[in-house]
Amino acid sequence: MPGNATDGALAIDCRTCGAGIVVPPDLRTAECPYCGSPAVVARPPAPDRPAPAFVLGFVVDRERAVRIAQRWLRTRGAFAPSALKRAAPTQVRGVYVPAYLYGAAVCSDFAAEIGEDYTETETYTTTDAQGRTVRRTRTVTKTEWRPLAGRHERWLADVIVTASRGVTNAELEEVEPFDLRALRRYTPAALAGWIAEEPSRTREECRRLAHEECLAAIGGELAAFLPGDHHRELSFQATVADEIADLVLLPLWIFAVRYAPGAPPVRLLINGQTGEAAGRAPRSPLKIAGAAGIALVLAGLLALLVLLAVSGR
Repeated sequence: MPGNATDGALAIDCRTCGAGIVVPPDLRTAECPYCGSPAVVARPPAPDRPAPAFVLGFVVDRERAVRIAQRWLRTRGAFAPSALKRAAPTQVRGVYVPAYLYGAAVCSDFAAEIGEDYTETETYTTTDAQGRTVRRTRTVTKTEWRPLAGRHERWLADVIVTASRGVTNAELEEVEPFDLRALRRYTPAALAGWIAEEPSRTREECRRLAHEECLAAIGGELAAFLPGDHHRELSFQATVADEIADLVLLPLWIFAVRYAPGAPPVRLLINGQTGEAAGRAPRSPLKIAGAAGIALVLAGLLALLVLLAVSGR
């Protein structure tokens, strides 16, 4: 049973061997150091730490995740350090990362200028091959602009925003989408044997992230929705209502790849359901400088060839 511990940690007894286990405050799971049995705690809900509503299970196992990481390292661009492409992804953790599954009704009043293209035939004066002044015609495209205003209503569902300070929203977006058809109701048994993180962002912070993502989505939809051939000066005011937000646990493989002494590790995230990988590969200053030097040499040779061709006439 959960007992007292300091700083939000929980002390529980291992159900297999009876040893005492302390579960850190930022985690929902732990492993018994004596028998290796997994333990999952049921923390009491709090305003910024609600109980998870749903969980998405791991589909990609550790072996496959390592293969994906190795392929990602090998296929970095030409400017990545050679040592990175040879690095072995050894530091790996499978983590259930908390996120909010957000939905809301968004009503937007918008205004823009719509451009409609039309063609005209115009006459112009030019000089022909014999040096004579001649009049010719050509077809030109012009645009007629007119104002347009209206209202756009939309229910936005399945917006996912991170509730972890360890994984940014931008990082999470890079490994999306998740197949939400596989969502199942949360039970502690679903986390057995895995690391599960507790939310470290407040609900209000996550709500702001969700609003930003919703507004970006609405801006893109309005741009695609507007009639005409072009538009400019699009602006809109959006109101959000009927918000819902459920805490979900998402499966991520997280790698810390060390490729050179003294260099910071490269972090790589892999979607534990789909295998989508994302990370920030460093660039080698020597390779960049070498490429710039080669470009300068080629530019110099080209200029020399042009000069020789001109002087030889």
